[in-house]
Amino acid sequence: MVKLKQSSHSPDLALLIGVLALLVFGVVMVYDASVVYAQESFGGKYHFLLLQAGWVGLGIFFATLVYKIGYRNFAKLGPALLGGTLILLFLAAWPNIPILKYLFFLPRGIYDRFFPEIYGARRWLVLLPGKISFQPSELAKLSAIVYFSTWLAKAKRPLLKFLIPLGLLSGLILFEPDYGTAMVFAAIGLCIYFVSGAHLLKFLPILGVLGVLGILMIVSSPYRMRRLETYLKPATADPLKSGYHIQQILIAVGSGGPFGLGFGQSRQKYDYLPEVSTDSIFAVVGEELGFAGALVVMAAFSFLIYKGLMIARGAPDDLGKLIATGVSCWLAIQTLINLSAMTALLPLTGIPLPLISYGGSSMVFMMIAMGLLLSVSRYAVRRT
Repeated sequence: MVKLKQSSHSPDLALLIGVLALLVFGVVMVYDASVVYAQESFGGKYHFLLLQAGWVGLGIFFATLVYKIGYRNFAKLGPALLGGTLILLFLAAWPNIPILKYLFFLPRGIYDRFFPEIYGARRWLVLLPGKISFQPSELAKLSAIVYFSTWLAKAKRPLLKFLIPLGLLSGLILFEPDYGTAMVFAAIGLCIYFVSGAHLLKFLPILGVLGVLGILMIVSSPYRMRRLETYLKPATADPLKSGYHIQQILIAVGSGGPFGLGFGQSRQKYDYLPEVSTDSIFAVVGEELGFAGALVVMAAFSFLIYKGLMIARGAPDDLGKLIATGVSCWLAIQTLINLSAMTALLPLTGIPLPLISYGGSSMVFMMIAMGLLLSVSRYAVRRT
């Protein structure tokens, strides 16, 4: 094992520049995509621009703080982070868990104030109404990476021992309900376990079980069934109901052509495209900047993922390797799902595009993860 020094070398400059470039691009695109909705709903076209700039600033602050603390010191918080996350996820999912919902003892008014039901799900913890709130499931991704990396770096763990906490956390996210985030969370955990030294054959039964559970979750929910039917038969989907969102996305992406309509010239952002500044922001990128612009964005994400995996490969210890792998897989899986949904390769899942989509929870926790990755890069062996 390589002995760590306090200042081995500077962080990976290419990774840092890539992250900052995507952040700046994201702020610009959030403003561009949201300007119409912001003017109509909040009376000011800079509403989402200012909020997103604030989230980016906060994310950079926490990323810098974590970088200064160092990944080894931050990893000591793993058990506390996971414990706090488990409590928050349990409280958010409580009313939707069979049997337990009948044992609900908190006053409903107080509970609904902190965990409001929005679009049929309880995914938000509201600390100050209208001002401060976040998604515990986003914290769960970061907590799991830190905790599982620390746990697995100490010794090899039996698969069953690993699956129990992973399944518990994934299940709580599923009961919020948040099917897409639960899939991302489980995939990140399995990537970390695989890199810790697990044999590939061990994962075949797990993939089979996950496939069966996924099918059961889809067929048990009319909402998910409609999404799946829309994905499988887009031509027959109701263009004003179940098929509206994906059809508007494809119109946006398709109308961009090779080089786009030009920055700020999107037509779909004029109240046609749902979730225009969050989950669907890549559709606006494709419409305004065309295939060329979309390709540049995809290349930028590919570069960051590659750098993250190279940092994991050159990490001086198992802890650094697993943390870097977890962060890279988080970025890769979420990016792949979002871009695949925007091009109809996967059903719509409501997964934001990292570092670009509007949102405080996803931005701040992803930036903390980037701070961890940059911290590992200080000590990683660099290969040309």
